Amino acid sequence: MRKIVFYGAISLDGFLADEQDNLQWLFDTDLAGVSTYEAFEKNIDTVVMGRVTYEETTKMLEEEPFYLGKEKIIFSRTKNEKIEEGYFTSENPVNVLQELQKKNGKDIWIVGGGGLLSELIEADLIDEYWIQIAPVLLGKGKRLFEEGNYRQRLEFVETTQMGELTELHFRRKQE
Repeated sequence: MRKIVFYGAISLDGFLADEQDNLQWLFDTDLAGVSTYEAFEKNIDTVVMGRVTYEETTKMLEEEPFYLGKEKIIFSRTKNEKIEEGYFTSENPVNVLQELQKKNGKDIWIVGGGGLLSELIEADLIDEYWIQIAPVLLGKGKRLFEEGNYRQRLEFVETTQMGELTELHFRRKQE
């Protein structure tokens, strides 16, 4: 079955973005030419995110195409339309991801966090976490992990140093 994985960066105090959904703090972080992204990206063929993450990514990349060659599924309560290589949907994320897992393909990448990630964690659907921690404190913003009805024990896989970022890789603990 296809794995569902989270891959993304946070501030040391656990935020994905500042209060204005800005990620400049991340772009100001020195990777020293080291990244696990390219190897990670080869193992996925589907990218899943919320509408705000999609819109902020589009704005940040000045509307240039991104995640080329990957199916993009964007969850939104207000939009149901097609985009290049994907679509917006208001369907239940848990149901959509469970159906995606049954199809042949590579892994499924959860981009962003907050509400969407919490729903998937509560349904015990996240197989792996690749979390890069930047040496910056934001104080306020959008948290990676929202409060929720979940408690899970994860298994440590590895730590990778990427310039100023420290990446933690965990997977769901097999009982």
